Formats: sequence, structure tokens, C-alpha cells
Amino acid sequence: MNRAPTNQDLVFIEDLRIQTVIGVFDWEREITQTVSLDLQMAFDIRDAAASDEIVDTLDYKSVSKRLIQFVEESEFQLVEALAEHCARIVLDEFPVDWLRLKLSKPGAVRGSSAVGVIIERGTSL
Repeated sequence: MNRAPTNQDLVFIEDLRIQTVIGVFDWEREITQTVSLDLQMAFDIRDAAASDEIVDTLDYKSVSKRLIQFVEESEFQLVEALAEHCARIVLDEFPVDWLRLKLSKPGAVRGSSAVGVIIERGTSL
């Protein structure tokens, strides 16, 4: 598994809740459910810190809006497939070389607050 690049800053998005069709059961295919995304994205923030300009940073609002749009329109059966596609979008469309993505499905298992997957993708710098 890839590890967070050393000496690399992390930009994060926490508990991004999105409604989508997700699940393997027939009843799940007829409703929307909430999924929650937590992302840590490797990005050197020094230029943004020096300039105080949004053009020099990783715009987490743009990342969030893109993921919301994709997830709302998707209809995956497995959280694994949805997580992999979300990671690919971030790596392909934004200046991110590495990320850790946690995708949770709250309330999916009785007695737990959430279940899901945590994946790491990209290159170690």
C-alpha cells in the first residue's frame, strides 16, 4: 500500500455527505442513501501560504463539488467501486499525486455507526 509522501502537506475534506444509489439489495436500488467521504490529499501548500491566493492552492471546494456531482449521479453496488472511481477523479482532474480516501456508508450494519473502505492511491514522493 502506498504511504503518505514524507515532507508533504495534506489538504483534507472531512465527512462530505452525499446522497446516492448504493447497495446490492433490490430495495437499495430503489432509494438513495447517504455516503460520507473523508479525503487527505498530498499538496504542497507553501506557494499558497506565501501568496494567500486561491490560484496557488488545491481548491477543496472544487474537489468537493466534483465529487458531489459524480456520486449523486452514480449507481454503484459496492462501496469499493465507488471509492476507486472517486479516487481516480481526484488524481486525474486535480494537482494531487497521492490521496487517502475513506468512504463510509452510515447505518449499513446494525450496531455500527458506519462501514466502508479506506484506500490510498497515487505515488509516494
